[in-house]
Amino acid sequence: MDSGKEQWQIDMEQWVSEGRLKGATFSQLRRKDGDVPSKTVIRPVELRGALHYQFQYYRDNKVTHENVPREQAADRMTEWLASNYRQALIRTDDADVQVLFSKKGKAAVLSKPAAQSAAGKNETLAHNRQKQRVVQEGEAAPFLVELGIMTKDGQVAAKKQDKFRQINRFLEMVADVLPHLPADREITIVDFGCGKSYLTFALYHLLAVQQGRRISVVGLDLKADVIAFCSELAKKLGYDNLRFQVGDIADYKDQSRVDMVVTLHACDTATDAALVKAIEWGASVILSVPCCQHELFKQITNETMKPLLSHGLLKERFSALATDAIRAQLLEVLGYRTQLLEFIDPEHTPKNMLIRAVRTAGGGDAARKWQEYAAFRDMLQVSPYLERALEQRLKKAAGDVK
Repeated sequence: MDSGKEQWQIDMEQWVSEGRLKGATFSQLRRKDGDVPSKTVIRPVELRGALHYQFQYYRDNKVTHENVPREQAADRMTEWLASNYRQALIRTDDADVQVLFSKKGKAAVLSKPAAQSAAGKNETLAHNRQKQRVVQEGEAAPFLVELGIMTKDGQVAAKKQDKFRQINRFLEMVADVLPHLPADREITIVDFGCGKSYLTFALYHLLAVQQGRRISVVGLDLKADVIAFCSELAKKLGYDNLRFQVGDIADYKDQSRVDMVVTLHACDTATDAALVKAIEWGASVILSVPCCQHELFKQITNETMKPLLSHGLLKERFSALATDAIRAQLLEVLGYRTQLLEFIDPEHTPKNMLIRAVRTAGGGDAARKWQEYAAFRDMLQVSPYLERALEQRLKKAAGDVK
C-alpha cells in the first residue's frame, strides 16, 4: 500500500474493494466560495450487473448524480472528501465511521461497531425498511422536500405519512417489473393524468437518480396550472428528461414508441383510452389505478343478480369490480400478464386497486381467455368501451372467434 496515504484512505479503499461500503455522506464545506455541492451522498448501486457507487450532489434545491464504477470509486471518494469537506459519515457492514478534519486538514476518525451504534441497534429493522421502502425516511429526497412531504433533514411530515407510504408502495410495484423494461437503450414513459405528479417525480427519482437509467418521462394532464407547477419543479430539481404538457389522453400522439404507461385515477373511460394507447404502442409495462367507473353502472342488467343490482351502492361497487375484471381479461387476451393489486390500504383511499400488466411473448390461451370474457360480458349484458376500441386487435388475437 502507498505509505503516504492516511489510515482513513486505506480503510476507504478496502471497504470499497470488498463491497462493504453501504453509504456515505460528506458535508461541512471547507470553502464557501466555490461551486462545490453543499453535500454529497454516496450509495452503492448495481448497473448492468456491476457494482457502482452513485454520487448524489446537492446544490441549493437541486440534485445531480454520477455513477462511478467500483474500480474508480475509492480514489474518487478520498479525493473528493479531502479536497472539499470537513466531515464524513460512513456506514459499512460492521461499523459506523465519522471522519472529522481540522482547519489544517488533519483527520480524526471515530468508529463504532454497527451493532452498538444508533443505526446498528435497529439494523434488522433498517434492513426490513429497505426491502419495503424504496425512498427511506431520514434521507432527504429533494423532490419530496419540494412537494412538502419531507423536511430538509429527511423527516416525513406528520400529515404526509399516507402520501409517503403511497409513493413507496407505488415504487415497490415499479421495481418488480423493471426486468421487463429494455436495458440497452433509453426507456420512454408516459404518465397520463399526472396531476400534481407526486408519483411521476418518484418514478423519475427511482430510475434516473437512484439507478442511473437512461429515461425520458412525459406527464400529461388537462390542467394548465398544474402542468406549469410541475414543469417549474422539474427544472428546479434538474430533472432534465422529465417534461410535462397539457393534453387529453385520447388525442395524445407525440410518441411512436412507449415502454411504460402509467395512468393513475383517470376518470371512467379515460383509463380505457390510456390502456388503448399503451396497447397500440406495444408498451412493455402498464400501471393503472382506475377511478370513477361509471360506464358499466348504466349498462349492467341481469335478473338473477337483481338482489344485488337493485341496491345502488352495491351496484356501484360491483360495476367497478366488473369494469376492472374486464380490463384485466382483455389485456390477457392481447398477450399481457395481468395482476390486480392493492395499491394502498382501503382506509387511506377508496381508489386502491392497481392493474399491473407486463407484455409477454404470447401463447395459445388467447381464444380461451376471449371465450371466458365473452361469457362474462354477455351475462352482464354490457358493451365496454375498451372492447369496442380494440375490436380489430382482439379479433386477431383471439383467432376470429368473436
